[in-house]
Amino acid sequence: MYTFNCLQVDSMSKIVSARISEDLEKELKLIEKIEKTDRATVIRKLLSIGVSEWKKKYALDLYREGKVSLWKAAKIAGLSLWEMIDLLAKEKVLLNYTIEDLREDIEAALEG
Repeated sequence: MYTFNCLQVDSMSKIVSARISEDLEKELKLIEKIEKTDRATVIRKLLSIGVSEWKKKYALDLYREGKVSLWKAAKIAGLSLWEMIDLLAKEKVLLNYTIEDLREDIEAALEG
């Protein structure tokens, strides 16, 4: 196991440490080489991608289970309503949209 540290870049950044496997470290080195950048930049980029993808999956799961409206799922995922609809289509999730959902979405849109 190896430990990586994300160095503080500015006053708004936080330092994060984690242990990773040797295989993952090799993957990071490969990405660093391909991207021609330093490890901290690669880790920040991959972490950002990972968080974004997790939010989409989480929002899809909540929507699929009927726990949130389409608009709420889009907000959770960090997407526009149309992007969320596209994601639903891509993931073959049926659009279960009721009159109540429409009311909630209109209210949410008016709130900003």
